[in-house]
Amino acid sequence: MVEKAVAAWQSDVSKQTTWWQHVVRSKATVISPPLVLAFEVKWKGKDLFELVCRTLGLRETWFFGLQYNVKDTVAWLKMDKKVLDQDVPKEEPIVLNFLAKFYPENAEEELVQDITQHLFFLQVKKKILEEEVYCPPEASVLLASYAVQAKYGDYDPSVHKPGFLAQEELLPKRVINLYQMTAEMWEERITACYAEHRGRTRDEAEMEYLKIAQDLEMYGVNYFFIRNKKGTDLLLGVDALGLHIYDPENKLTPKISFPWNEIRNISYSDKEFAIKPLDKKADVFKFNSSKLRVNKLILQLCIGNHDLFMRRHRVDSLEVQQMKAQAREEKARKQMERQRLEREKHLREEAERARDELERRLIQLQDEAHMANEALLRSEETADLLAEKAQIAEEEAKLLAQKAAEAEQEIQRIKVTAIRSEEEKRLIEQKMLETEMLALKMAEESERRAKEADQLKQDLQEARESERRAKYKLLEITSKSPYSAASLSPSALPPDLSFSTENLSFDFKDTDMKRLSMEIEKEKVEYMEKSKHLQEQLNELKTEIESLKLKERETPLDILHNENTERGTSKQSNFKKLTLQSTKSRVAFFEEL
Repeated sequence: MVEKAVAAWQSDVSKQTTWWQHVVRSKATVISPPLVLAFEVKWKGKDLFELVCRTLGLRETWFFGLQYNVKDTVAWLKMDKKVLDQDVPKEEPIVLNFLAKFYPENAEEELVQDITQHLFFLQVKKKILEEEVYCPPEASVLLASYAVQAKYGDYDPSVHKPGFLAQEELLPKRVINLYQMTAEMWEERITACYAEHRGRTRDEAEMEYLKIAQDLEMYGVNYFFIRNKKGTDLLLGVDALGLHIYDPENKLTPKISFPWNEIRNISYSDKEFAIKPLDKKADVFKFNSSKLRVNKLILQLCIGNHDLFMRRHRVDSLEVQQMKAQAREEKARKQMERQRLEREKHLREEAERARDELERRLIQLQDEAHMANEALLRSEETADLLAEKAQIAEEEAKLLAQKAAEAEQEIQRIKVTAIRSEEEKRLIEQKMLETEMLALKMAEESERRAKEADQLKQDLQEARESERRAKYKLLEITSKSPYSAASLSPSALPPDLSFSTENLSFDFKDTDMKRLSMEIEKEKVEYMEKSKHLQEQLNELKTEIESLKLKERETPLDILHNENTERGTSKQSNFKKLTLQSTKSRVAFFEEL
């Protein structure tokens, strides 16, 4: 519902013209920030209304009106009378409500402009949340998920983390109080449905919302307390389908319905309202309302809804045909744009995957190069160690050879100077023998050390060969790796992943328009299957939360809705059932209530 429109007198001395200034503020429409509108005193209601519609860019004006409060009821600004000659409050501030006055029978077929659809979405959503329109719990969850899709776009778990709906008002308080469920549990169920709507634009999500909401029993119905000739208290409901008579305790299921094609004339005199059926055999049925002002309001709603009923069954005017053609072209353009964006997104994702793969491969090669470098360092260390050992062994061999030579010299000296006596000779011989044994042993040790030195030289040569091979492998890896920082730029990507204008361009071709037309026809063919899927979805949601319901908190409307569900009664089926009887019998039934 629109919030307020503030008015203040202003005087233009130079022009000697009096103006009204209105500030229109709305929670249920897109009028934000508030509009400040000025108009002349002589303006009629249609002048002000057209100014608001032009400001909003709204062409489907026949659904909307400016509403204001008067005493304990409401009234709609008359288009053919001056604004200030009507019952609008003259004191400041003046309260005006820009609202949908009449509702379409089928939102998808009748609402053409996106702005019209958006206005209806916001108003219907507000009425459901404020419980002016009854909505069962399972439908409330599904509607909430479409509202989230319309606001946030596609679900992304990395962005839409638990708690992102904490500040959103998505469910009627009646539904929240009816179940033993925390805010987190409600969010989890809404998010599960929300994730299934991926790919829907804001306009598509809002339309899905309206398609579900228009099947609610109280959608688009204006209720009025009336009495029949017997004085029985009843409710009159006026909507796009016709007139409905309700029990005051049951706003969901009418007792009698009269579609617009059965009504010839509607009139009132003071508080008495008369409806003349098209069936000449049926009597004119009358009822009384509480006030004359209420009868005026009923008549306005009846005339407007009947006009829309006739409009739906006539060929569209040139203006509507033009709007529908523009809407189709805009829809085709948006769909092509969406396809182009999807293609770009796919290419971008492919490029990102390729980049990630290149980065992964680069890291792998860097690791291999690091390991090869470490192996090279280890080989160099091993070679240095082996060279040092070989040098030590060689020096030991030289030292042993020197000692062997000195031993040989000692033998020769002993031979020359020995033998003075037999005892000395024997001792010398014994010493010679020992010296020879020692020399032989030292010679063997020298030979062994020499062999060991040769082996160490061979190992050193092999270590240096291993070092050479490691250096060659490192050089080979370094020369093969093209994965520098520059290689990750778009220009270095494979040709099929490059973001060139040629690859991403998308022409508007006749084949695309034909394909789009075929897709639209396919959507119509699949409508019944979608309806079945919707019902299955609602049943699944109901089953999930049924065990957590607190039966003692059910409202009378909850109980009535459950009874209708058990009988298999819906808004459409009940309307068809009520209109099967003759008009005459229904009029008679109304008189006897």
